Amino acid sequence: MDPIPPRVTVAAVWTGSGVDVRTVPIPELGAGEVLVRVRLATVCGSDLHTVTGRRPAACPSVLGHEAVGEVVSVGTGTNVLVGQRIIWSVTVVCGTCSRCRSGLSAKCLSVRKVGHESFDSDWPLSGSYAAHLVLPRGTTIAVVPDSLPDAVAAPAACATATVMATLEAAGELAGRRVLIGGAGMLGLTAVAACADAGADVQVVDLDSDRTALASRFGGRASDGGPVDVAIDYTGSSIAVADALGRLDIGGTLVLAGSVTPGPPLTVDPETVVRQWLTITGVHNYEPRHLHRAVGFLDRTRDRHPWDTLVVPAVPLTQIASALTPPPPGKLRTAVCP
Repeated sequence: MDPIPPRVTVAAVWTGSGVDVRTVPIPELGAGEVLVRVRLATVCGSDLHTVTGRRPAACPSVLGHEAVGEVVSVGTGTNVLVGQRIIWSVTVVCGTCSRCRSGLSAKCLSVRKVGHESFDSDWPLSGSYAAHLVLPRGTTIAVVPDSLPDAVAAPAACATATVMATLEAAGELAGRRVLIGGAGMLGLTAVAACADAGADVQVVDLDSDRTALASRFGGRASDGGPVDVAIDYTGSSIAVADALGRLDIGGTLVLAGSVTPGPPLTVDPETVVRQWLTITGVHNYEPRHLHRAVGFLDRTRDRHPWDTLVVPAVPLTQIASALTPPPPGKLRTAVCP
C-alpha cells in the first residue's frame, strides 16, 4: 500500500524583494502528475540573475529548476514509481503542437517551465526551492542511478542537459580543436564532455580561478589559435566575436549563453560563405539530452571531481545564503529542503 502523501509542504516564495519560506497546501494530483519530495536543489546562475534584478521572472514564484527528488505520489497515467529517485526537465510541453511534432519541444507553443511559473497560477509548486513540487504531464523524468550522488545529479536538469544539446549541435568532436567560452558549470561540463568525445579542448574565462579548474576536467587555457568548433556560454558579444574570428575553414559556432539582449554582433556574410562557417543557437534541450546528461555524469563520476563543484547544502530556512555567488573553486550553491 502506497504511503499517504502529505497535505502541506514548505516552499521558498520569491517576492521580488526576498524569499519568504511559507507553509503551503499540496494540491490533489491530476492525471499524469507526479508529487516529488526534493532531496537537494542546486542554484543555477539564472536564479541568481533573477534575485539581483538582471533577469525578469514571474513574481511571486518558487524558483529552482536543478534538483534531485524522490517520487512521493503519482496521478493516473504516469510511468514512474513511488520511491524512485529522479530528476526532471526544465520544460513542460504539450507534445502535440507543430514544434513538438517537429522535434523542437523546447520551444513548445504552450511551454511551461519548472521554477519559472507564478505562485498565484494553477501550478504554485513549480519550483525546486521547496520541500515538495508537482511535475505536470509533459515533464520529462529520468531515474537517477544509485551510483550518482544528489549533488552531482542535480545540475543535470539544466547545466548538463543543455551541454548535451550544444554538443549535438556542434557535430563530430573527435580529433577537433574546440574552444569553450565560459568556465562556469555549463562551460566546465562542456570541457569534460568534449574531452570525453576525443577533442582538444581550450577554455576562456575572465575568472582565473575558473579557468584553472579546466585542467581537472580535461581542458587547458586558450592558446589564441584557430579552432574547429567554438561553443559560447558567456553571452558576451565580445567573447562571441572573438570565437567567431578564431574559426578555421568549415568551423562551427554554437551559441548557448546569449539569453538576454546585448550589443549586436557584426557578421560578414562573405566570410561565412568563403570559410564554410556554421553559426547556430541552442536554448533549453530535448528529452534525449536529459537522459544523456545522467548517463554522462554517471560514466565520468570517477574521472572528474563533480562533487567538489557544489557547496554543502543549507536548509531551506537559510536559502537566502544560497542565493549568492559560490566561493572561488565552487560553481554551485545548494539547498536541502
